[in-house]
Amino acid sequence: MQHDPAFTFVLFGGTGDLSMRKILPALLSAHRGDKLHVDGKILCVAQQAMDRAAFISSVRQRVGPQLAADDAGWESFLERIDYLAIDAFDAASYQSLAERLQQASGVRVFYLATAPALFEPICAHLAASGIDLTQARVVLEKPLGTDLASSRKINDAVARVFAENQIYRIDHYLGKESVQNLMALRFANSLFEPLWRRESIAHVQLTIAEELGVEGRGGFYDDTGALRDMVQNHLLQLLCIVAMEPPTSFDADAVRDEKLRVLRSLKPLSPADVEQKAVRGQYGSGAIRGNAVAGYLDEAGIEADSCTETFVALQAEINNWRWAGVPFFLRTGKRLPQRMAEIVITFRPVPHAILPLPIGLAGEVSNRLVIKLQPEESIQLHCLGKQPGDGMYLEPVVLDLALDKASKRPRAEAYERLLLDAIRGNLALFVRRDEQEAAWKWVEPLLNAWDNSSQPPKSYAAGTWGPASSSALLYRAGFAWPEER
Repeated sequence: MQHDPAFTFVLFGGTGDLSMRKILPALLSAHRGDKLHVDGKILCVAQQAMDRAAFISSVRQRVGPQLAADDAGWESFLERIDYLAIDAFDAASYQSLAERLQQASGVRVFYLATAPALFEPICAHLAASGIDLTQARVVLEKPLGTDLASSRKINDAVARVFAENQIYRIDHYLGKESVQNLMALRFANSLFEPLWRRESIAHVQLTIAEELGVEGRGGFYDDTGALRDMVQNHLLQLLCIVAMEPPTSFDADAVRDEKLRVLRSLKPLSPADVEQKAVRGQYGSGAIRGNAVAGYLDEAGIEADSCTETFVALQAEINNWRWAGVPFFLRTGKRLPQRMAEIVITFRPVPHAILPLPIGLAGEVSNRLVIKLQPEESIQLHCLGKQPGDGMYLEPVVLDLALDKASKRPRAEAYERLLLDAIRGNLALFVRRDEQEAAWKWVEPLLNAWDNSSQPPKSYAAGTWGPASSSALLYRAGFAWPEER
């Protein structure tokens, strides 16, 4: 079993929701899998004044219920954890952190699971405290800014303390097993490469759907919206994985260079494009799984006249030889009928159909590669086969690439994989600064147009797949979303 180096994992925002729901459970999973060095320590840092015993009690209450009753390694994992109260804005309080780290050996990873407004003071005070940061790594959670200018300001502040090869901008979608399998499928098999281009692919759809509303985060979400929260990072990163050229190797910069080329090849959005190829929506009241839910404007913390979008659908184009003329449709939203993330690659139909199609099969004539990211992870190839019995009639068949069954090795969750990569010093699945800025540059025309628009977002009922104009966006191009086929 591969072991990581000795480390001290300093988790700022250690009492926060992200730490308790994702980061600590991911580290626990790595611990259970014997992937953490025996001398690896986790130091949780937050402003609340409490001792270690009180913090461990909180971890038991908040993390424990997520685990099986007989969860192996739970008690020994808790022995790795310590707690330190620090005021992020108070330089003097960092001296206690410096003293703790003087006694620690191995790699130092600073995970900033805090609001982005704290990134600059935390980094500045770490440097001023005398902590040796030459071999340290800093992990930055999204959102990194609200536009290109604010993103640059945050990155400049972090860069005054850490070199670019020490900065790990996390996007957990890049750590998903199915996304990794997509790269393996593309670059380890000769079967798909000849087809992975405009001559064979009709269009590509990327969807990230959520059943949840703002869930008590109304104040944060109303200042953010779906475009900043999901499109600028998750969806554009997934688009890059689908569309990138084969890298020369799987080294971090070789992979990220190819993703950057995709982002720089995206056709800029003109005012006419914003009108015709982008849809913004906002959910109203409705029902999710049979339960009535309030509309966005009735959620706590939301202004009564808010124009913040909770749904985005848009058409993107990549201006290069591989993808010229192939539309990429991106969609995300809250209060949709199900929690789901998937990539659908639709191939062009055969040039001449010689076999009759049954009534109602017209929408299924094209082969599709469906990469499901959540809630389950799978890759399926949708084809046509012969119906049993007399005659030559076609019916849909699915080739299930059961990658989860092909290996008996346990599948790591996205955060576990990415945290281990940060400890190991592997940057391949983290976002480089120039990537991030290229993404912000592409979405800014949308941000500016919607911020200055007098038209409110299109309304859609909670529990539906967004406003009708989202369906019309694909219909005009001759396509449909999966649920409308």
